[in-house]
Amino acid sequence: MTAVEQHGERSSWLLLAPLLSPTVPQLTAPPCCLCPEGSHRFQWIRNLVPEFGIASSHVKVLSSPSEFYELMKGQIKMAKKRVVLASLYLGTGPLEQELVDCIETTLERSLQACDSSNLSVSILLDFTRGSRGAKNSRTMLLPLLRRFPEQVRVSLFHTPNLRGLLRLLIPERFNETIGLQHIKVYLFDDNVILSGANLSDSYFTNRQDRYVFLRDSPEIADFFTELVNAVGDVSLQLQQDNTVKVVDGMVHPYQGDKMAYCEAANKRVMEVIDSARTRQESLHTQTFHCNQPEEIPPSRDPKADGDGPPEPDTWIYPLIQMKPFGIQIDEIITETLLMEAERGASVFLTTGYFNLTQAYMDLILGTRAKYQILLASPEVNGFFGAKGVAGAIPAAYVHIERQFFSEVCFLGQQERIRLQEYSRSGWTFHAKGEGLLELCTFS
Repeated sequence: MTAVEQHGERSSWLLLAPLLSPTVPQLTAPPCCLCPEGSHRFQWIRNLVPEFGIASSHVKVLSSPSEFYELMKGQIKMAKKRVVLASLYLGTGPLEQELVDCIETTLERSLQACDSSNLSVSILLDFTRGSRGAKNSRTMLLPLLRRFPEQVRVSLFHTPNLRGLLRLLIPERFNETIGLQHIKVYLFDDNVILSGANLSDSYFTNRQDRYVFLRDSPEIADFFTELVNAVGDVSLQLQQDNTVKVVDGMVHPYQGDKMAYCEAANKRVMEVIDSARTRQESLHTQTFHCNQPEEIPPSRDPKADGDGPPEPDTWIYPLIQMKPFGIQIDEIITETLLMEAERGASVFLTTGYFNLTQAYMDLILGTRAKYQILLASPEVNGFFGAKGVAGAIPAAYVHIERQFFSEVCFLGQQERIRLQEYSRSGWTFHAKGEGLLELCTFS
């Protein structure tokens, strides 16, 4: 066996590293008071992230990959101002090409119109996943970049943890276990799709995920545009010759000073979060969060609004997690929600890959709320039937699931904590999310 082959065999086990070494989240800020007088149940979260109010009539939950795909194409074709796509990667098949063609057609129409400079396209992908193979996300997007250089920006996030000898020695595909860009948001003018789906054919056909469509939501669209652009600013920029370069003034993510890069990235992203949080707090303090809800402020009088936007009855909190940059807001809020879940509450968790950290497992086992956990059966795991060590990953997740359920049974909590497996012939399962239903009186 050659040295290269020996290294390839050893490094393949890195794919299981996230399963074998779960990290324990650390609270970096104390939990807030969860239900202060005069506020709704989750208003405390706005101390950490911006809070967006939206009318439920503007929220639509999509049910299928095909619906997600067709909606995206339709939204791209109607876009006048901006198209922003953030994903792990863009696939290379005919469905992905059709999506790129839709963007090209929309840009062509924009050039022919008198307001041609108004439409911008910003795409954020992961560097390692988007560069895999000879034909990859980068080669799929190069024609757009070459034809519309003033309107198209393609950013490739490179984790600062993959550097030095580690970057040189770990082979393609396995280097993706070190760290990835995992934001999934797709927006078109003021319409936003929040999802866990990537831009790949299986996610458009038979890979079940979650998709929430927010219509006519300019504040939310502005926030995610700023967030994606901020991450893009600390990423590598794809050039027309398929090379990459660093944004002027930024430290290189894997060649420069790691600490300096992470500090600069933290500052750039937190500026977006804090700025949006301040704007929304100012907007909502006098408008929506009154101590006496029955008193409608004059500026929000429905009769005076006429054809204005409907009153918000739904609250959206974008949770951000960028651990290399020291941003762990999602961990803080998730852990706090699990910690504060009381008797009578029902918590719903869904994941394509069951690998709860020890801290989360302890919270689930130690609190009094009811839990319903939906996860992928081995047959609908994306790695099922894969060659090499990747094919063993579904069995590894099943092992973790069985260990957890054994502990549930040992503690006699089978009625409080229930696990269910998603199984559908010919499909895979990728949905991830959480929800809390609690019996409480809103002030």
